[in-house]
Amino acid sequence: MVVYYDGKYSPKEEVAISPDDRGFLLADGVYDVIRSYQGKLFKCREHLERLERGLKELRIKGVETNGLETVAQQLVRENKLEGGNALVYIQVTRGVAVRCHAFPPPETMPTIYVEANAYSSPTQMQENGAKAILAPDQRWSRCDIKAIGLLANVLASQKAREAGAFEAIFYADGLLQEGTHSSILFVKKDVVICPPLTNRILPSVTRSVVIGLAATESIDVEIRPCREGELSEFDEILMVGTGSEIIPITAVHGQKVRHGYPGPVAKRLQGAFRRLVHKIP
Repeated sequence: MVVYYDGKYSPKEEVAISPDDRGFLLADGVYDVIRSYQGKLFKCREHLERLERGLKELRIKGVETNGLETVAQQLVRENKLEGGNALVYIQVTRGVAVRCHAFPPPETMPTIYVEANAYSSPTQMQENGAKAILAPDQRWSRCDIKAIGLLANVLASQKAREAGAFEAIFYADGLLQEGTHSSILFVKKDVVICPPLTNRILPSVTRSVVIGLAATESIDVEIRPCREGELSEFDEILMVGTGSEIIPITAVHGQKVRHGYPGPVAKRLQGAFRRLVHKIP
């Protein structure tokens, strides 16, 4: 596999990360993931804008995010992924410096790493649905930044796996937030209900896409807080994300969501999403 590391394309096995890198020592960095369909990047500009925002929030300077689109495209070609689907992973850390909580000297260059891997959509779960659990939200309070420190997500995801589920839905102060690696949307009486974007919810690119698709499908959308106690009232629950696309959640903590199978709104949105992907210029 060919990857991009600090300005060079090289075999992945030749890349060596410094043990003094602040990403390794302090999780001091951000990342993003971009989908490629048949060699074409999907919503690349939106993903890079989110990456840029994260860099600004963390005050990491010296990264030309616009140039990363060219890097992503090159890696798709170098790894011969044009004929299938892939995920492009981008990570930027504050760079290599003596371990210290304070920022390193201003001249410290950030570390940039990008790789592209073949990826297949989880079609079986998209068709049949997946199970989820609830998990208390123990993450840091800036979940709107796609930071690389994901220990709370890892622990909740593992808890879901051990319970035979695919995703864990975070809740805090009685409000449903998002999943460990997805946005969570709800459907009630044919209305898609989206928790409002706050510091506890990542501004998901796929979430924005799905909201737009709902409009094209004449499906009403409501932005409002969703309470944990409402779970039994929802007709459908959807997890959406770059890798997941749109997966219906059919059970939470062993309790069926309505009838326990993917509902009509999920199917309409899935169809609209696939049509959109096929139109990527």
